[in-house]
Amino acid sequence: MGSATAWALARRGVDVVLLERFGPGHAHGASHGRSRIYRSTYAQPHHQALVAEARRLWAELEEESGARVLHPAPGVATAPVADLGRLREVAAAMTTAGVPHEWLTAAEAEQRWPGMRFPGPVLHEPATAGRVDADAAVTALQAAAAAHGAVVRHHRRVTAVEPDCEGVLVRSAAGAVVRARTAVVAAGAWTADVLPGLVLPPLRVTQEQPAHFRPLDPAAGWPAFTADPDPAEGWPSGVYGLASPNEGVKVGFHGTGPEVHPDRRDHLPEPGQLAQLQEYVRRWLPGLDASAPEPISCTYTTTPTGEFVLDRIGAVVVAAGFSGHGFKSAPAVGRVLADLAVGAAPDAAPFRVAAHAVPA
Repeated sequence: MGSATAWALARRGVDVVLLERFGPGHAHGASHGRSRIYRSTYAQPHHQALVAEARRLWAELEEESGARVLHPAPGVATAPVADLGRLREVAAAMTTAGVPHEWLTAAEAEQRWPGMRFPGPVLHEPATAGRVDADAAVTALQAAAAAHGAVVRHHRRVTAVEPDCEGVLVRSAAGAVVRARTAVVAAGAWTADVLPGLVLPPLRVTQEQPAHFRPLDPAAGWPAFTADPDPAEGWPSGVYGLASPNEGVKVGFHGTGPEVHPDRRDHLPEPGQLAQLQEYVRRWLPGLDASAPEPISCTYTTTPTGEFVLDRIGAVVVAAGFSGHGFKSAPAVGRVLADLAVGAAPDAAPFRVAAHAVPA
């Protein structure tokens, strides 16, 4: 999100310094790897708008950078017959937003994707889903920002963001200080460390553990998919998945990992949850080899509502709580944050801190 904001600001001719705690391509947070799901299956109009804008901006980034970032694929979402209310709301929102989609029966969907099983009707989006290559995206965003004049500095751990008479002072562990009119803080799992005095919604940091599973038929096509399994079957959450080239199919539960501090996590899968994920694959994704998963480790930073936090508080713009579903919208989020940074009035009401307040 910080890299997307740097690109958005630099394109406008704003002087930008981007400070990254780690080196390029690091795997410590939530923005590494080759596979992030891209989909339009949202019931909320503001997310429909954000995803549509992001799709356009990903294409602009590809044109500017020459990098391939967005890889289209069919998208499917499913739920048990008795629990289709949310999916019907999603379909209605897609209709309002003009997103092409259709309903398939479970049998029709299984005929198209024989490696999958479906508990009920399937919402199919043929043209607005797929995969974002996270590694390529971050690299391209930083390169494009630099091409527009942004200064990109890695291995710069920010220790404090302090008010200053002209804006803010941003201090780093090496003793360097950057004075700026505005600081955009998009620190992911480290948000509370960087902004300890800022009043934000509770941010829960968890270590998630999706895994890659090898297809039994290497030539089979796989859609990007989400599923709301029957709660009576004991699954801990919804499930998502997508093909990841040379790695198999990435499958994971959503937001069910143990709570951690990002500097003190072990990057190891919890055996019980991994076994449960394997059982899900055996039952519902029989086209994958459930016996030999390759676990992945990443962080979620989740708000109680699952909504993002995008707001300006004094001279600080904060971006946090992307709750495991923000990456697809990154360039649109960067545009919103750039608007906040230059004092514009973006369409960010659903993401403001006040929108997260729980009524007394």
